[in-house]
Amino acid sequence: MKCRHCQSELNLPFVDLGSAPPSNAYLTDATLHAPEKWFPLRVLVCEQCWLVQTEDFTQANELFDADYAYFSGFSTSWLAHSERYVNDMVERFSLSESSHVVEVAANDGYLLQYVQARGIPCTGIEPTASTAAVARDKGLVIVQKFFGTELAKKLVEQDAQADLTAANNVLAHVPDINDFSKGFSILLKADGVATFEFPHLLNLIRQNQFDTIYHEHFSYLSLTSVSRIFSENGLSVFDVEDLPTHGGSLRVFAQRSDAGKRLVTDRVQDMLNREADAGLTNTSGYVGFQTKANQVKDDLLTFLLDAKKQGKTVAAYGAAAKGNTLLNFAGVRPDLISFVVDRNPAKQNKCMPGSRIPIVEESVLKETKPDYVIILPWNLKDEVTTQLEYIREWGGQFVVAVPQMEVS
Repeated sequence: MKCRHCQSELNLPFVDLGSAPPSNAYLTDATLHAPEKWFPLRVLVCEQCWLVQTEDFTQANELFDADYAYFSGFSTSWLAHSERYVNDMVERFSLSESSHVVEVAANDGYLLQYVQARGIPCTGIEPTASTAAVARDKGLVIVQKFFGTELAKKLVEQDAQADLTAANNVLAHVPDINDFSKGFSILLKADGVATFEFPHLLNLIRQNQFDTIYHEHFSYLSLTSVSRIFSENGLSVFDVEDLPTHGGSLRVFAQRSDAGKRLVTDRVQDMLNREADAGLTNTSGYVGFQTKANQVKDDLLTFLLDAKKQGKTVAAYGAAAKGNTLLNFAGVRPDLISFVVDRNPAKQNKCMPGSRIPIVEESVLKETKPDYVIILPWNLKDEVTTQLEYIREWGGQFVVAVPQMEVS
């Protein structure tokens, strides 16, 4: 396989998580009686541009279909994060009623609703029908297509260039990362700003966040690799921020290479130095990750098997993609975890892909009173433990498996 960005041959393995179905391909009553598509889940490292990427086995249209069930608006902490972002960007870049904000991967309108509330014209780009419909119900303008140079050119022709573009947790999801990045350099006005948020590869490695690896994530990103990709596609990075979201993310600020005049902050070089010091620009930073992933799998299975022998009941919370990676890598089935609670109605009464564990509404948790609740979206641990504090009333305990087993 060749690198998605620079076309170099890929020879350095990062991690092999076996095989799994697409992590958001939740099963209905009908599809439970049909075969599932499973794909190998292996990740390689480009030793030229240091882009970490999944080995090619599937296509984006098989992953982001009409029934795609990830809705951003069900997390209160993510909504708060998005509102802060809008307020900060409006202030920093002096956005007004004469500005135009475009969000790529607008999902259910979780972020643009706050732009709209400020009276700023905005457009969302969202290819999945299920989430686009929810965003439109909020009165938002949504273009239901995948983003790239072709769509960017059409928007420019329609006089829809952007003062600000937002792309949160989508850069990792695109198979053609060059075409996607180039689209922003086309769509931006001469003095426009593009922001991108994505989980930081440095945290993935240091905190053993292997469960954030799944087929929908084609790339695992560092500032080192992103800066190189952007610079070859008409964008230049001028600032970067550390964020606590999704277990540790970066927010990267970019401008058009041919027209942007914003000065580059010291934070950019500082972050590049941090990544180099951690070994992300040589092979040393990627060695040994497989062993850490295997340890989490072994510890989870040991816990679940011991709980079963002791007659304890185990449920899980959050039918998240990262949870599906963990459960399928470990080979967990309904005999070890009875059900998964999720607040999203689009996931309820379905089953987790691969493991086929039923997804239920929260009332089932109160009815069955399990001894343990495993929080699959560990990045939302504080939010979930507060929400489900009542399980303490019957002696229930919370469990997280990543970055290591923890029972509390």
